[in-house]
Amino acid sequence: TPTPAAARLPPFATTMSLISGRTAVIASTARTGLAKSFRGKFNDTHGAAMTGHAIQHAIERAGIDPAEVEDVFIGCGIPEGATGMNIARNAALWAGCPVTTSGATINRFCSSGLQAVASAAHTVLAEGSPVAIGGGVDSISLCQPGMVKGVVTEKKLMKTYPGIWMPMINTADIVAERYGVSREDLDQYSLLSQQRTAAAQAAGLYDAEIAPMDTVMNVVDRETKEVSRVEVTVTHDDCNRPDTTYEALAGMTPIMRFKKDGSDLNPNATVTAGNASQLSDGAAAQVVMEEKLAQQKGIEALGIFKGFVVGGCEPDEMGIGPAVAVPRLLSRHGLTVDDIDLWELNEAFAVVALENQRRLGIDPEKMNVNGGSISIGEWGALRPYHIISGDIERPRCTPLADGDGHLALDIRRGTACAATATATATATATATA
Repeated sequence: TPTPAAARLPPFATTMSLISGRTAVIASTARTGLAKSFRGKFNDTHGAAMTGHAIQHAIERAGIDPAEVEDVFIGCGIPEGATGMNIARNAALWAGCPVTTSGATINRFCSSGLQAVASAAHTVLAEGSPVAIGGGVDSISLCQPGMVKGVVTEKKLMKTYPGIWMPMINTADIVAERYGVSREDLDQYSLLSQQRTAAAQAAGLYDAEIAPMDTVMNVVDRETKEVSRVEVTVTHDDCNRPDTTYEALAGMTPIMRFKKDGSDLNPNATVTAGNASQLSDGAAAQVVMEEKLAQQKGIEALGIFKGFVVGGCEPDEMGIGPAVAVPRLLSRHGLTVDDIDLWELNEAFAVVALENQRRLGIDPEKMNVNGGSISIGEWGALRPYHIISGDIERPRCTPLADGDGHLALDIRRGTACAATATATATATATATA
């Protein structure tokens, strides 16, 4: 008589029926302030230090022992140089986790942080891990100049999907032209983003998110070009421009309008430095743990992870990814767009937010109510922290974009959603009772 399959399995495998009943909750979050790339306060801060700082404070806020963290998942848009060598593991050690804590670095470009949080939740749900960390980091200042040397194309893919290697600015111009999003609408929306961020900062809505960090920055003398080292503390996001006016935005020349010699490049270009996100440096982390363990420790969960979904779109119009991912995720959870009270929709470019808002039928008064990437900088790898923080009594959803169409759903004390658009569209869900 054949031996029953269960009897042939290793001991840990027989516990999977118990693991399937687990619930992953977000216990705490922490992030650095966001600093302007190249000229900002993090322009010479190693990625392990920024991420380690966020992890350390997330652990402290959760009130857990660092030794309880089994694995650390960190999303990174450029996982090389100062954010290379498995930045997740290095940051865990920097934060004071013991050598028994592992780490995995994840790259989905602007969706990297969402994927990292989903991966942390998955290891709690499917593998029985008691505590994991998900988060993200990007150091554009240290990594883009030295590590981004251009692309290496592949012959077959270049013929079939040339948009894979297209700069994101070009894809944004394509979406605006292809679907009739006007330059005026882009600039008006960008002004609103700046105004909302300024109002949120004045009201102190970001203060609790940020763990101030001491560091040293490089300051270049404009006249002599001499570089000096200055001790600074990053206490807030310094990327936005509260004094922005519509007239200033409307007067900017589109980035892809002319060639370097002044000749025409794209007369239909609409993306400018004012209606696209700027570049920023920073890091964020979240403690994800099993619900019963959180309850035993007296931790009030910020959210419950409920699911993760992906979907795809054409590479040359990567910005519409949220419109692919959001309906799929909402459908699987029995929700509609109208069930969501707050939306955070990626602002890598104003056209991304506007076109997805139109396609999904989102009330503009519910979307990006405290500003977004246009004002404080593109930080997709860090985004999950901001999704989980803030007013936990209101359901929210946040789509991001980077070429695939990734989407994460965050539900807290009701119903909520978070999303990202990369070249596929991913979706994650969280909720609290």
